[in-house]
Amino acid sequence: MTTTEGAPEGTDREISGAELVLTDVVKKYPGQKTPAVESLSLTVPAGEIVMFIGPSGCGKTTSLKMINRLIEPTSGSITIDGKDIRQQDENELRRHIGYVIQGGSLFPHMTVEKNIGIVPKLLGWDADRISARVTDLLDLVGLEPGRYRGRYPRELSGGQQQRVGVARGLAADPPVILMDEPFGAVDPITRQRLQDELLSIQRELRKTIICVTHDIDEAIKLGDRILILKEGARIAQYDTPEAILGAPADDFVADFVGAGSSLKALSLARVSDLELRQPTTARVGESTAEVRERAEANGDTAVVVIDERGRPRGWPWVRQLKGETIVVPDLELNDVDERSTLNDALDTMLSSNHGAAIVTGDRGQYLGIVDFAAVTEQIRAMEEQAGG
Repeated sequence: MTTTEGAPEGTDREISGAELVLTDVVKKYPGQKTPAVESLSLTVPAGEIVMFIGPSGCGKTTSLKMINRLIEPTSGSITIDGKDIRQQDENELRRHIGYVIQGGSLFPHMTVEKNIGIVPKLLGWDADRISARVTDLLDLVGLEPGRYRGRYPRELSGGQQQRVGVARGLAADPPVILMDEPFGAVDPITRQRLQDELLSIQRELRKTIICVTHDIDEAIKLGDRILILKEGARIAQYDTPEAILGAPADDFVADFVGAGSSLKALSLARVSDLELRQPTTARVGESTAEVRERAEANGDTAVVVIDERGRPRGWPWVRQLKGETIVVPDLELNDVDERSTLNDALDTMLSSNHGAAIVTGDRGQYLGIVDFAAVTEQIRAMEEQAGG
């Protein structure tokens, strides 16, 4: 573990990630005139998310796979926490690097619990420790442990399989996580939720995460830094999202980011920047009559139902409250993580009957409500600041 010195602004958790350094890394394949990766050098600070992005065939996935030696570098060095990866046994190395790919890549004949516990078992963990780790990780990725640990991949949705894939990548508590287009095979709504989940997990664990993506909006949303690559994995620009949007290094970067970069800047603003509303809440099991009375006194026509762990479970209208005590409503929940972008918040609000969205924090804890008024006020303030 390291301290938070040099960590992204606004973080105060201990960093469990490790610094990753690539120095003059080259990958040449037999029969090819030009290297797939040509002298790549960069430093990934401990505890940060770095997004690798660039045109198809530019070498971003090759660069990622050299970090865990799924592809062997031709020359150059890669160190993790100062240790050269080529001086380590490749199987031992991979057991200490999380690896998450598109679709989760789960073993179909294994339960969720056994999928997650593969690497800890290889490392010699006992059964009780593995079971406890599975429970904690399923909770971390937003899946009820008692409900999902015994299921098989075929019984899960695409988004649930990807969550289990993330949990498996975290199972042995590795300092470095590699992600190869992890959210590319799911629908846009599920992708947004998985991105939010990753931001929430990272806020708690502070791993070093390298993520390959083809989506500049995803790179802007998730990355502490973005690495834009040209052919041969030559660096076009390696910087923060703010710097890349505000000062592209050259025409290649400007064209890659695309027109409307001022609109993309909205992706830099987070829900956590806004003041949240605090409407009436109700605990599961509480007296319905008392909740109705409290909501009417507050002038609210709906209440947020929270479970015993402080997680939102529904947002019913007062008129929908039935029975003597509050139960978990059978209604879809429109929620966003506090690190969601304003664009994501607006998308969620548009699909909500309330014209607003529930905001959650670590492990799905309820924080408040974000509404159109708060978002539009923030956008107006940003436009004024940009114009001034």
